[in-house]
Amino acid sequence: MRTVAGRTDHVVVVGAGLSGLSAALQLAGRGRTVTVLERGHHPGGRVGRADINGYRLDTGPTVLTMPDIIDDAFAAVGENTADRLDLINVDPAYRASFADGSSLHVRAEADAMAAEIEGFAGRDQAEGYLRLRDWLAKLYRVEFNGFIAANFDSPLSLLTPQLARLTAIGGFRRWDRMVRRFISDERLQRVFTFQALYAGVPPHRALAVYAVIAYMDTISGVYFPRGGVRALPDALAAAAADAGVEFRYGSAVSALERTGDRVVAVHTEGSDRITADAVVLTTELPDTYRLLGRTPRRALPLRPAPSAVVAHIGCRTVGPDVGHHTIVFGDEWRKTFTDIIDDGRVMSDPSLLVTRPTAGDPSLAPAGRDLLYVLAPAPNLTVGHIDWASARDDYVRQMMDVVSSRLPQVGVDPEVLHVVDPADWARQGMAAGTPFALAHTFSQTGPFRPANSVRGIANVVLAGSSTVPGVGVPTALLSGRLAADRITGLPVRRARSQVVQA
Repeated sequence: MRTVAGRTDHVVVVGAGLSGLSAALQLAGRGRTVTVLERGHHPGGRVGRADINGYRLDTGPTVLTMPDIIDDAFAAVGENTADRLDLINVDPAYRASFADGSSLHVRAEADAMAAEIEGFAGRDQAEGYLRLRDWLAKLYRVEFNGFIAANFDSPLSLLTPQLARLTAIGGFRRWDRMVRRFISDERLQRVFTFQALYAGVPPHRALAVYAVIAYMDTISGVYFPRGGVRALPDALAAAAADAGVEFRYGSAVSALERTGDRVVAVHTEGSDRITADAVVLTTELPDTYRLLGRTPRRALPLRPAPSAVVAHIGCRTVGPDVGHHTIVFGDEWRKTFTDIIDDGRVMSDPSLLVTRPTAGDPSLAPAGRDLLYVLAPAPNLTVGHIDWASARDDYVRQMMDVVSSRLPQVGVDPEVLHVVDPADWARQGMAAGTPFALAHTFSQTGPFRPANSVRGIANVVLAGSSTVPGVGVPTALLSGRLAADRITGLPVRRARSQVVQA
């Protein structure tokens, strides 16, 4: 693994999103002096927030998985997650609601989920689920250290014994075909392939290696921090500050000062000049290329992931039948991907994620009210040609009509608090108007994704959704750790554990 040569005593991290916070913790724990520059006035990055009419909104991700990766970030500075963050286990993780009127509670514990499936689709499907679960767990074990949590210097880095094992268990076959080997019920297949939306690739085109996301969602478990997802970056930033990391909020970076092949200082729009031995950039890809003064040449153009419309809705308090996360599946599931990825239009038969964060923390809404987060996958601005300024309100009404038809309690006395559409994401600087960065096609995965090392600049490392390992809360945290590894080399403890598990 290539690492930054020369002095790395003082590292400037640009951006206090999850990847920047993770990098700061890892670097501070390894003895570096760290300064974090954040253009906003609080930590979080894509884990955004808004306080409206007594409601406390999370405007970014709402599904939190893989708490062990959060543990690793805190442990870098000798801290424990439980001392900083009150994580609630969400059980059931999801309720899947189907167009035929059926529904299924998705649980992480094996016997509990098998019992749910047996009552839903019969004993054969429950036994198939247990075999699928074993396969997903094996897929995760093979992938994690060798691929997900690894730095790549070139495509040749893939040529390891893990690659042969991954091939042998079907990792390079199609995701949906591998799932069909274990379960035949079409509704169940959706439960273990809908995560392809996160990857930005339809299940029938996605490689089975990405089914590891289904492992994270359906086996590792789903969690929620009391106080909202914003509590996670707040806790990480507090731990970093206590470990000596300096945070400068309201400090947008305007330029990188170079001497030869090294960046020697970072300049802010406020005319500050911060000297640096190494720099971690977690900026959006267009800003990254602007600061670096280059756009890497690629044989294939970068392909952005689909986007989303997110509506934050306040409503009268609902009953316990509406859980924390509900996936409302439309009838035309495959057409969902055709609409938003190929044809660049909104879903003709919407499938939606409905999150009720007040199920985990009622204090996020005023007394007697609930808070809902309704996400509709949508085309990004590259393939879509929708005038969101004129279309948004009508589309939000359509989204709520679908939700109210499946979850009638949710439609009582609604108030639209806040809406974010692809044009809004673009105004926040996100390429192609998508918060999900680059799609996880094969040509944009692992060593084929934009690298976290910068050719020709010796001491700049990238982190965040657009570089390795990819999109999502766990992967953003891993991205920060991988960036730290590029600067310091592997910590002795983890280097040894990787040798043991290889």
